[in-house]
Amino acid sequence: MKTSAFARRLSFSLLLLGAAAPAFAAGPAASATKIVADNPALHPAFTVRVVGKGQPMLLIPGLNCPGAVWDETVAHYQKQYQCHVISLAGFGGTAPVAVADPLLPAVRDQLLAYIKTQKLHKPVVVGHSLGGFMALAMSAVQPEAVGPLVIVDSLPFLSAIQSPAATVETVKPQATALRQQVRQSHMAPAAQRQMVAGMVADTARQTQIARWGTASDLATTAQAMYDMYTIDLRQDISHLQQPVLVLGSWAAYAQYGSTKESTRAIFAQQYAKLPQVRIEMSEAGRHFLMYDDTAWFMTQADAFLKQAAVAKK
Repeated sequence: MKTSAFARRLSFSLLLLGAAAPAFAAGPAASATKIVADNPALHPAFTVRVVGKGQPMLLIPGLNCPGAVWDETVAHYQKQYQCHVISLAGFGGTAPVAVADPLLPAVRDQLLAYIKTQKLHKPVVVGHSLGGFMALAMSAVQPEAVGPLVIVDSLPFLSAIQSPAATVETVKPQATALRQQVRQSHMAPAAQRQMVAGMVADTARQTQIARWGTASDLATTAQAMYDMYTIDLRQDISHLQQPVLVLGSWAAYAQYGSTKESTRAIFAQQYAKLPQVRIEMSEAGRHFLMYDDTAWFMTQADAFLKQAAVAKK
């Protein structure tokens, strides 16, 4: 497989900036979820916006993106799902908080506590990039607390893209150096524009994503990147009990020698331990699949969630 070029591009795409209404697919009627008064002090690592009614759904954005990245997805699902839209502190202009080391396990635990305090029964979790990684982490720790997962262009161990033999210990020196570098300054505008263009096709979207990146807190971004490089969930996901849909992209990496088949093989290798997984690859979408291949994204998610709901009965 021609993986080296893909690895270089995807590593940058997933970490340095990342991290969605066609015909509505009818599903089974969902009972309304009662909203419990939220206490933001219990989850300083993120804020929540609740929209819609029905079965609960958590939507977690990618690195440096606020919850607004899911606006089109929420518009699609709010009549059937009670959407809990997460914005991580410090990303996309949201107010930062003191950065824990590690950061992502703290976010994971606060998200699980939020599910418990809000009495959300096995919510669907939709996560893009870092958000998909968080969905896997939550489910690995408390498989019984979370419902079906929709993972959008994310992997359980980012460092293994470059080398399947990579371990947490072998990548720590590189990750530490990267964390220090990111803490110091934002990317140069020209480099940022070039990178964003490889992640989403629409120029207006490119501008918005770049603005979110510039507005993000450097310390938060740096620590989140370090955590994604140094946390390996490939074995942990064997504990997941729910069905998982993984949606992947490859088209942006074709110019570097990647193919749909070679990229899918990377995903299959990383998700090999996951009991109930379906991997689908977009034909044309880039990293922000909910923007670049919206109809396909919605169709895949709708069919998966409908099937999961039927299987649950």
